[in-house]
Amino acid sequence: MIAGLLGLVVAAAFAGAAFYVNVAEQPARLRLDDEALLAQWKPSYVRGFAMQSSLAVISGGLGLLAAWQLRDWRWIIGAALILANWPFTLLAMMPMNKRLSAWPAGSAGAESRALIASWGKFHAVRTGLGLAAAVVYFGLVSNPPG
Repeated sequence: MIAGLLGLVVAAAFAGAAFYVNVAEQPARLRLDDEALLAQWKPSYVRGFAMQSSLAVISGGLGLLAAWQLRDWRWIIGAALILANWPFTLLAMMPMNKRLSAWPAGSAGAESRALIASWGKFHAVRTGLGLAAAVVYFGLVSNPPG
């Protein structure tokens, strides 16, 4: 059960960080002028990607380990939810991320602002996946079989 409990802790950390971006960081950043908005988004994205991608892999791996150790397939549901952030990010968000990352300094405007605003909506999906994984893991930790 240790792997499952650790998977829950890491999924909750992922969900909390993602939630913070949606309710605090993104709204605050959108109050900046266009140049400052883009300048703030770029390093924030790089740091956030490194942290959240690692948390998703660790939590998913721990969920799969718990499923194997406990012989309980339900842990795979939580693992699949947290790991779903990877294909979602790579397929749905990465084109937007690359476009924003490559945006030349000094040329931010309405188009880059709209793209960052759209990015926030896509990021909310990642928040939802993290929260859903944490809820599944919590249910399994608090109500083990038998």
